Amino acid sequence: MLKLFAYNWQVRQDWFAWCQEVSEEELLKKRIGGVGGILHTLFHIADVEFSWISVMQGKPEFTEPFESYASLQKVTDLSARFHEEVRPFVLSWTNEMDLKELSELTPKGEPVNFKYGEVMRHVIAHEIHHIGQLSVWSREVGKVPVTANLIHRGLF
Repeated sequence: MLKLFAYNWQVRQDWFAWCQEVSEEELLKKRIGGVGGILHTLFHIADVEFSWISVMQGKPEFTEPFESYASLQKVTDLSARFHEEVRPFVLSWTNEMDLKELSELTPKGEPVNFKYGEVMRHVIAHEIHHIGQLSVWSREVGKVPVTANLIHRGLF
């Protein structure tokens, strides 16, 4: 699981570098699917990772709106800040933590439980899902997408 977090973090950095070659107008443009557009999706990826991991640590989740971070530099900086905060938790992961339970309330106030392992794997899959959307949108912009290849990233 740690390798897949490292993979996601590498690919996210590659997308931030990719974004430097794209106009702000294209980065902010509303697109079909996902949470809205390229930059908003990168914000969302970082937000979801940070929020879930924060909740597992007993810390508050992030609730600020995208509009407060609607620039490439602000989203890149936020992602870097979040990374520094979640990285120690991810790197300290043990198999025993998979079965620990997280209890939350649904928006209707009903209790729901998740296993930590389920949440961590959801966070990984969530980012990979959105990276696929970014790849489709990159073609709309007329650019080659960041490679999603796990091989040759130096992770193994």
